[in-house]
Amino acid sequence: MNGVMELKYLQTLKTILETGSFLGAARKLNYTQSTVTFQMQQLEQKLSVKLFEKIGRKMVITQAGEDILPFVETILQSVEQLENYGKRTKELKGNLKVAMPETLLTNQMQPVLKAFREQAPGVKLSLQALNCYTIRDQVVNGGADIGVHYDVGGYGASMVIEQLADFPLSLIASPSLENKFCDFITEGQRSSVCLITNDRESIYQEMFDNYLKEKDIRLEGIMELGSIETIKQSVNSNLGVAFLPRFAVENELENGTLQELKTGLFDRNITAVCVYHKNKWITPAMELFIRLSKECLSHTS
Repeated sequence: MNGVMELKYLQTLKTILETGSFLGAARKLNYTQSTVTFQMQQLEQKLSVKLFEKIGRKMVITQAGEDILPFVETILQSVEQLENYGKRTKELKGNLKVAMPETLLTNQMQPVLKAFREQAPGVKLSLQALNCYTIRDQVVNGGADIGVHYDVGGYGASMVIEQLADFPLSLIASPSLENKFCDFITEGQRSSVCLITNDRESIYQEMFDNYLKEKDIRLEGIMELGSIETIKQSVNSNLGVAFLPRFAVENELENGTLQELKTGLFDRNITAVCVYHKNKWITPAMELFIRLSKECLSHTS
């Protein structure tokens, strides 16, 4: 088995762990499942270790497999580093996995993505729109190279956290919402208004839930919808109120299709951060994406 083949097998091993199965790796790499199985058998023979064992119907990585993963990651990162050494930005190759919440992806990060594609067209950029707590865990576990999201804490000493920008939050409602339902200041209220959210576990939703609890304000129910755009349309249709980063509703507030309600959270912000593992080699693609994020978001807060 020559060196080139061994690198291919290591990449297959990494892909199995990223996708969670031999079948998932085969689909992502455009292999047959039997090819993936053969490669892992060859790799096991070369390394003299058992990498996977069958538990029920699933192939699960062994402890020996877990132990060698840091070495596999180091080898693959070193190869990418060599391939990109001395290249101009437009010649960069490789993969970059970035995770961010929908609000940032839709509203703030579009200029970053556009600039990155223009400056590094050869890099395969993989984007995931996830909850901020999930993003933190993905970066910690190696599921994402970079997390651009709202600071939720709990990163530990192994993470590098760079602040990007602070953003204010707004409680929004339809202009046709009755005045008696617009009061979110007076304590002890019981309201028939519904709360609309795109992520029940988001950091800003948690802030608003805590505020309602402190004020002893109870709303009638909660509606969880799939996108920010759907939320704005639903609020405009007077189906309920929503608490979101203000930049996500700036245009609607300016043109009067939505109104902002007063709360005791008028001075509260959320902080967007860029997070990556401190032991991970900062590829030129990562370095470019982080720099563009800093440049673009620093002008928006």
